[in-house]
Amino acid sequence: MVEFLSVNGEPVSFWPLALLLLAALGAGWIDAVVGGGGLIQLPALLLFPGITPVQALATNKLGSIFGTTTSAITYYRRTSPDLKTAIPMALTALIGAFGGAALATLLPSEAIKPIIIAALIAVLLFTIFKPKAGELSRLRYTGHQHYLRAILIGLIIGGYDGMVGPGTGSFLIIAMVTVLGYNFLQSSAKAKIVNLCTNLGALLLFVPTGHVLVGLGVAMGVMNMIGGYLGARMAISKGSAFIRIVFVVVVSALIVKLGADMIFAGQ
Repeated sequence: MVEFLSVNGEPVSFWPLALLLLAALGAGWIDAVVGGGGLIQLPALLLFPGITPVQALATNKLGSIFGTTTSAITYYRRTSPDLKTAIPMALTALIGAFGGAALATLLPSEAIKPIIIAALIAVLLFTIFKPKAGELSRLRYTGHQHYLRAILIGLIIGGYDGMVGPGTGSFLIIAMVTVLGYNFLQSSAKAKIVNLCTNLGALLLFVPTGHVLVGLGVAMGVMNMIGGYLGARMAISKGSAFIRIVFVVVVSALIVKLGADMIFAGQ
């Protein structure tokens, strides 16, 4: 058991493991509602001495796929999301995530953090100053125009998720609200299906290359499943207005976290 939960041959201690499992529970809940669970899950992984950034990213994907699978099934059973849009988006997101994961092994994530922060600020301002956005589904495109935009969203955000990760669900939701015209609840439901495939795409590269810490990932996955189920149930019962509030809080936290990382990294 100790070897199963080891980090590069070193056994884990109790308190970092307890903190990681608690973070995984919270991350599962946040991911199920609006995405962004990596905001708390990745830092908890990085508390373990000797873990590399790529190992943390890869292990985070293994833990997250349990939660995204659970929340995706829960959403599907209760909201019947538009699979004709979700499946093509998810498949291209899987391809994008595989490519992004390959880049993650070569490029420092710090190189793109300023762009991510700028995008998150724009998303936050739009959500605050457009309070009616995402209340009702008003699709902006039909036919091929709709599906082409959905596929491009999946490919681009899937690439981001494979390379960096935190905030992927939030980017997916706001893209589906602003570009495609879905409400927050329908966007969140489809985002879980897409996010499931982005995690899978990244793992298709990370597992064969040996970057995944399987023991920690599985332990996180169990807690992620619980959080994902509870979060999806709450989001479905509370509706789009609740998701919008949580969305604003999570995106604000992402901006603060990434901004603080940049400031301290520059010192």
